Amino acid sequence: MKAITVANDADYSLCWQEVPDPTCGPGEVLVDIHATAVNRADLLQRAGNYPPPPGASPYMGLEMAGVVAATGETVTQWQPGDRVLGLLSGGGYAERVAVPATHLLPLPAERDFTWGAAICEVFLTAFVNLFREAGLRTGETALIHGGGSGVGTAAVQLCHQAGAKVIVTAGTDAKVACCLALGAEFGVNYKERDFAEAILAHTDGVDVILDIAGADYLVRNMRLLKSEGRLVIIAVLTGAEAQIDLLELQKKRLRLIGSVLRSRSDEEKTAIIAAFKERFWPLLVDGRMRAVIEDVLPIERAAEAQDILRQNRNIGKVVMQVRP
Repeated sequence: MKAITVANDADYSLCWQEVPDPTCGPGEVLVDIHATAVNRADLLQRAGNYPPPPGASPYMGLEMAGVVAATGETVTQWQPGDRVLGLLSGGGYAERVAVPATHLLPLPAERDFTWGAAICEVFLTAFVNLFREAGLRTGETALIHGGGSGVGTAAVQLCHQAGAKVIVTAGTDAKVACCLALGAEFGVNYKERDFAEAILAHTDGVDVILDIAGADYLVRNMRLLKSEGRLVIIAVLTGAEAQIDLLELQKKRLRLIGSVLRSRSDEEKTAIIAAFKERFWPLLVDGRMRAVIEDVLPIERAAEAQDILRQNRNIGKVVMQVRP
């Protein structure tokens, strides 16, 4: 098969080249990939800063949609020819991948592979952090930083469908407008206004914050949280080290939660996918929630696809087509 590999040069150049085929172990499914998508974790892995977990594929790509090619021992829920989408620990930038059978979802007949490739990583990341980590409840207010990103656009829709109020920050007016159309009630262009001041002028605070910024946002995030508020940090784009006022943390009874999805155990991912499927999957299938897709490029143009994310030009997902 072919996969995207990273050259050992100054630019970490990407090459679509022949590599060994994956093998299908017990409890796994071998999938012929038709489409995959770009995530910021891919950019980190490309630069050598986010190695795959032990035992995972060495290639980039945390999600895919395709057709089952073969099944391993003990797999009964999937058959060759089934159309699926799935969460990966790696290997999406390739023609074929082996994935635990319980990490797949059925691709509806009326949906194409592009749609399927844009779902798993962002919706499952938003779901696990908002509802399982932060315990977001109906009627509470959630602040989503990076609302125009793939995770952000998914998170806005999940909060809205769960009956929570949604506030977003984003870097352009177009991204804010997209979030409002998806169900947010208020948005701030953080490049034009201090987001904390703008939000406190609009409301008396928030219950849950989903943060991708890290260090530079910590003080303002804690200021915005109401009593018993929860801050979930899923990325540290502005830095990993910051000072914290422990007295404020104590007085407001705040919870600060660090979270990743990729390195969780297969069993935990299986439970997350099952819970998401029960609560929110029908809303995606019937169109009440949607995959927001910025662009679709062929896999051979993976470097261009990653540049869109690197330059923050995307609203939602950038998908790559592997085969028709």
